[in-house]
Amino acid sequence: MKIVSISIYDLPIKTYNLRVMGLAKLKTKISVEDYLAGEEISPVKYEYVYGEVYAMAGTSDNHNRIVVNLVTSLSTHLRDSHCEPFAGDIKVRVSPHVYYYPDILVSCEQNPENSYFRNEPILIVEVLSPSTQEIDRREKLLFYQQMPSVQEYVVVEQQKMLVEIHRRQPDGRWITYYFNQNADEEVELQSVELTMTLGEIYRRVKFDSKISQ
Repeated sequence: MKIVSISIYDLPIKTYNLRVMGLAKLKTKISVEDYLAGEEISPVKYEYVYGEVYAMAGTSDNHNRIVVNLVTSLSTHLRDSHCEPFAGDIKVRVSPHVYYYPDILVSCEQNPENSYFRNEPILIVEVLSPSTQEIDRREKLLFYQQMPSVQEYVVVEQQKMLVEIHRRQPDGRWITYYFNQNADEEVELQSVELTMTLGEIYRRVKFDSKISQ
């Protein structure tokens, strides 16, 4: 396990400019109210960042295997808790002007404001895809660090065995932990008191030997 300490800093209002080219975006800005109303009936999921609306890309089989492995363990582990994991279809309201669809979130909200999103997740997980990895590692990391409820933000590679945990410290600092040694290495999610091995997270995942080297 490798550990890197980072400090939090003010988030630029124009953070949405970090978005990479190639993601489908509506040409005109829309209001939050119109976005939320449209999401309830739209067959396509969109993320919302300061009036800009971005269509969600499809995912690979490996991506889904990782999500299923994590959600299955989280659901079993939290079955008697008021904290609950959600995968893919529940938004996170990061701020009044930013809504994301994380791959996985865990929320302990007992009376959520809205059945379509959560305001106070304690754990967020994103599985990287080629088209979204810069967004997940930069834009979303910065935004999630601004949410007081978020204790851990986990980034999972799907093309090689690598898990990054960005963890909030008691003094407000964030420390990043890297797990990439072997299948038996244990990954602790302190926010939900769950420990999994890399092998359990990557069960059934098929790596391309040319990419994973």
